[in-house]
Amino acid sequence: MLQVSKLVPRGQGLAPVLVKRAATVALDWDVRQKSRFGATDSAGRELGVFLPRGTVLRGGDVLLAEDGSLIAVQAAPQPVLRITHCTAHGSPFDLLRAAYHLGNRHVPIELTPSHLHIEPDHVLADMLRSMHLIVTPMQAAFEPEAGAYGDQGSGHGHGHAHGHSHDHEHAHGDAHTHNHGHDHAHDHAHDHAHGHAHDHPHDHGHKH
Repeated sequence: MLQVSKLVPRGQGLAPVLVKRAATVALDWDVRQKSRFGATDSAGRELGVFLPRGTVLRGGDVLLAEDGSLIAVQAAPQPVLRITHCTAHGSPFDLLRAAYHLGNRHVPIELTPSHLHIEPDHVLADMLRSMHLIVTPMQAAFEPEAGAYGDQGSGHGHGHAHGHSHDHEHAHGDAHTHNHGHDHAHDHAHDHAHGHAHDHPHDHGHKH
């Protein structure tokens, strides 16, 4: 069995040609949430995967085996429920309402502009149909939203949700505001100290 204990999120930093030539392993969402599991890649090799606890794999990630070989992770098609709004009697806002109610139940949801995906659940399916939404069982890759703090241990901050853009910008804005304040304080202190070194009375009066 080939041991795998390293993960390269989205294959970042790897040459695309190497990733393209790599063996692949198709895993459903249940397996991709586990940090330890066995699998067989496209080359027929038995893999023993041992990743840090809390790691969540996403389609497009790359695993690095102990022999130095790469294994590209694919999100395997699995049973899901596709939720769409009724174009005749509803609106895209119905999907927003559905996501709200599902989120209150802590249901993993894949968000897209045109539909939602959840794992099969007949109780939820009945609830959604009562909201005049169309629920269609199908096979598809499932990449649910990562949540407010992203996937723990995998280097990911999002799934496929467009809502991530707002979260990212908000977080970026907070970081920018904090850094700006820090830099301003640092510059002021530096300039003040610099003034002391050269001409304390003049610079001190200018600064204050």
